[in-house]
Amino acid sequence: MADGIDALFAQAAHLAAGFRHVDPQLHRPQLQYQECLATLVEDLQEETLSMEDVLLQLVEKAEPGLHRTTGPSFFGWVIGGSHPMGVAADFLTSAWGQNAGNHTASPAAASFEKVAATWLLDVLGLPAQSSVGFVTGATVANFSCLATARGEVLRRVGWNADADGLFGAPPITVIIGDDAHTTVFSALQFLGLGHDRVVRVATDPQGRILASRFEEAVNKTAGPTIAILQAGQLNTGAFDPFAELIPVARSRDAWVHVDGAFGLWAKASPSTRHLCPGVELADSWATDGHKWLQTPYDSGYAIVRDEVAHRRAMTIAASYLPIAAEGERDPSHYVPELSRRARGFATWAMMKHLGRNGIARLVEGCCSSARIIAEHLSRESGVEILNDVDLNQVICRFGSDLSATDAEDITRRTIARLQREGTIFVTGAKWRGIDVMRISVSNYQTDANTAMLAAETVSAAFRNERLDN
Repeated sequence: MADGIDALFAQAAHLAAGFRHVDPQLHRPQLQYQECLATLVEDLQEETLSMEDVLLQLVEKAEPGLHRTTGPSFFGWVIGGSHPMGVAADFLTSAWGQNAGNHTASPAAASFEKVAATWLLDVLGLPAQSSVGFVTGATVANFSCLATARGEVLRRVGWNADADGLFGAPPITVIIGDDAHTTVFSALQFLGLGHDRVVRVATDPQGRILASRFEEAVNKTAGPTIAILQAGQLNTGAFDPFAELIPVARSRDAWVHVDGAFGLWAKASPSTRHLCPGVELADSWATDGHKWLQTPYDSGYAIVRDEVAHRRAMTIAASYLPIAAEGERDPSHYVPELSRRARGFATWAMMKHLGRNGIARLVEGCCSSARIIAEHLSRESGVEILNDVDLNQVICRFGSDLSATDAEDITRRTIARLQREGTIFVTGAKWRGIDVMRISVSNYQTDANTAMLAAETVSAAFRNERLDN
């Protein structure tokens, strides 16, 4: 086997580079799920196949069912481009085969996480004493932070949730905005707090929590309370008014968590950090690396101001596991996993490659491209931009000069046409009860020319739908 490793790994790298080198004429998959599945359904063979043959079959069968999410004209969701630097580090991470659970199993994995965590806190302007758990993405980051919040607000009233669970525990009030992301509600569900058993607070037309309504909700609470705020609303990119809301929550000793899956990276750029004043006052923050930092997938960060509370909620202990001494860091103390890949290497590599200014330029470039798209579309007759394009999100609807029913119909048809043509990829969403096109600019390769071509492609698809119908 050792003799074939060089050739196998070189072949894998060559095939991976080949996927990236192809100019993406189609950003959508050539095969959809059922078609892709049909090429795979077979009985497992009896004998071993060569690794080279399996690798070729993997590429042959997988690539027709892949989105070109790494391309500069993929705007379907807030998806980073998996920068080559991060991918190369991830190749090595897989090859090294490290279990990043503790500092003894992999001293390098633990120490790289420690340094990358320090850099993250610095770039994002968050309290330096905070702890960082390297998780799969913002979904698990929200879960981890809210698990910490649950344990801490109950501890403050004399209840040990980690030992005694929630049976008989004082009830926790969760206050959340009407336009919070669905993954926050799922985290509440997983934690036994319920996705419907929350106090929902009204929001403004951009999805920001209304400060007056928030204060009313907080003043009505009694007992343990968690307030969940948002940095970067999914559709509009808007930020809750943290500087107003967090002191109100603090007046009732509430834990404040911020879901900042992509929007928290606004703090990394001088041109956008004014959008989220006061976000650093919260108790915990969730964000992704595989969005704006462009790391490969399986990269998110659960950040908690109170390291002791974070460790209390997450630490997995057993007699066979080493005990971290003073100054040592066990990655598993900050995440709900023991065995996991060494996620810190890719984050370290991307931050080391980009540097502080490179990260800022990346954020600024995406925001600038979003504004170019919005400005072009706003000049197109019949197109209405529905959000303030302060960040990287653009939502629009088509047929603003038509009836509501016809406008929704042509909006859906324009999205479908663009997805069929595939030269760019966008998705639809519901905003304030109406169908909209959602354009998310989050790829490091999307420049002004790409943005203009994308806007012209959208305009052309809309015009053609009008002509065809």
